[in-house]
Amino acid sequence: MMKHFKSTRLLVSSAAVLAVLATACSSSSKTSSSSGSSSPAAPSGSSSGSASGSSGGTTNSNPVTLQLMFGSSGDAETNAVKAAADAWSKQSGNKVTVIPAQNFNQQLTQALAGGSPPDIFYVGSQQLSTLVDNNNLAATGDKVNDPSGFYPSLVKDYTYKGKFWCAPKDFSTLALEINTDMWKAAGLTDADIPTTWDQLETVAKKLTANGVTGLVFNDTLDRVDAFMRQAGGTMMNADNTAFTIDSPQNLQGLQYVQKLAKEGVLKFPKQIGVGWGGEAMGKGKAAMAIEGNWFIGGVKSSWPDLHFMVVPLPAGPSGTKATLSFSNCWGVAAKSKNQAQAIDFINFLTSDQQQMTFANAFGVMPSRQADGAAFSQAFPAQKAFVDGAQYAFGPVGVAGFAAAQTHFDSEIMGLSNGSSDPKAMLAELQKNATDALKQSS
Repeated sequence: MMKHFKSTRLLVSSAAVLAVLATACSSSSKTSSSSGSSSPAAPSGSSSGSASGSSGGTTNSNPVTLQLMFGSSGDAETNAVKAAADAWSKQSGNKVTVIPAQNFNQQLTQALAGGSPPDIFYVGSQQLSTLVDNNNLAATGDKVNDPSGFYPSLVKDYTYKGKFWCAPKDFSTLALEINTDMWKAAGLTDADIPTTWDQLETVAKKLTANGVTGLVFNDTLDRVDAFMRQAGGTMMNADNTAFTIDSPQNLQGLQYVQKLAKEGVLKFPKQIGVGWGGEAMGKGKAAMAIEGNWFIGGVKSSWPDLHFMVVPLPAGPSGTKATLSFSNCWGVAAKSKNQAQAIDFINFLTSDQQQMTFANAFGVMPSRQADGAAFSQAFPAQKAFVDGAQYAFGPVGVAGFAAAQTHFDSEIMGLSNGSSDPKAMLAELQKNATDALKQSS
C-alpha cells in the first residue's frame, strides 16, 4: 500500500530529522477492466532517448562508485533497482552501491546528519522544502535529459523557490475502483458509471445493502482533498506563500463527504474493521473504493478472484476534474562529490525504456508523458490512473504541515455522526498550517 510523505524541518537535530522522513513506496477510460496485461515496451522516438545517455562507456578512465539509498516496497522493487544499477554500470564504467534501507527514515537521517549522505536517494514531495532549506539537496531537475518531458503536475511538485530540484521517479493518482460483480447485481451498467457527485451518491446508495457499504476510503486529507479540489478549492495560493484552506469551495467539498458519511453510503475503513479500501472490497465489505494504483497489486495478491474496474473520479459541481497524486523523485545530495555521474545515472533511470522496465517489474507509473500511452496499453486496468495526471494535485510540501494534517485527519471520522463540523475543521487546519508556514520561513 502507498505510504505518504510527512515533512518537518531537517537537521535541526537527528531526532527532528527522523520525525520528518517517511519511507518512499513506489507507487476506454471509464471502463478499464482488471483482465490481464501484456509486457510493456518503451515507445520509440521519445525525446528522452534510450536507456543509455552515458558518455563514459565501459572504457571510463576515472570510474566512481555512487551510493543509492531507497525505501523499498518489496523484493520486486529492490531487484529492479539493482538490475538497473548493474546495467548502467556496464554502460558507464562506474559502479553503484544499492542500499535498500531497512529503516529508510533512520538511515537517511543519520547519513544526512553525519555529513556523508548517499549520492542519490528517494525524495517525496512533502520532504522537498525541508531538504532544500537545510541545504541537503542539489538542484538537478533541469539538468537531466528532457526535463520538459515529465508531467507538468510532477514538475510543479518538485519545484520550490523557482527551481526544479529533482527528476520525478514515478507516481500514482487516485481513481474510483468498482466491484463489477456487485455493480451488475445492483442492476447498474456502464451508463451508470458516475461522472458527477450526484451520480456517485446515487450509485453508492444502490450499492449499500446487505452489509455492504457503497463507498469506502481512508479518513485522511489525502482522500477528502480530492473532493475539495473538485469543488474548485485550493490549499495554497499560486506562489505558495499563504494557505487558502478556509474557503467556500473547500467547505463545499468537505460537506459533500459529510453528506455521504451521514447517509451511511460512505464509511471509513476503521468503521468496518479493515485497513484500507482495497481490503474492504476484497473482503466484500465495500462495493467501491478510492485508492491509487497500488490497489491493483494489493488486491491481485490478496484477493485474486475480485473482479473490478477502475474509472476516473467524478467531476465537481461545476464540472471541475481533480484528483490527488503521490510521487517520489530521484534526489541528489548537495554534498555528493559525484553529481555529474549521479545525473547521468538518473538519465538512465528516467529513460523511456527503463521506466517501462520498472513498470513491468513492480507496477509503478512512468513519470514521463511520452510513456503514458504505452503504460495504458500494457496495463489497461490502470488507464484512469494515468489520465488523472493531467488534473492531479500533489501534497502540501510546507515543513510542519504534517502535524496540522494529522490533527485534521483525526476529526474526519466525526463527519459521520456530526461530532465534527466541516467549517470548524477547515478553519483550524488553516490556522495550524499558517502557523507551520511562519515557523518554517
